[in-house]
Amino acid sequence: MVKSKPVASIVNIVAWITGVLVSLAVGFGMVDGTLGVKFIPAVITAIAGWVVVILTIISVILAIVNKL
Repeated sequence: MVKSKPVASIVNIVAWITGVLVSLAVGFGMVDGTLGVKFIPAVITAIAGWVVVILTIISVILAIVNKL
């Protein structure tokens, strides 16, 4: 069995948490209308934002379950 270095594990965790936070920030920004996409109606942007938020939460839950 290959053992990973502790520093590499910490970097991986920090990168994963950063990705989750950025995904949630972008998703909620799209839902609130703070972030918009040119030439795409606000309703579609909001729906896409909700998709990002829901998929991010699902991925967090699946990652936690996978570790158990």
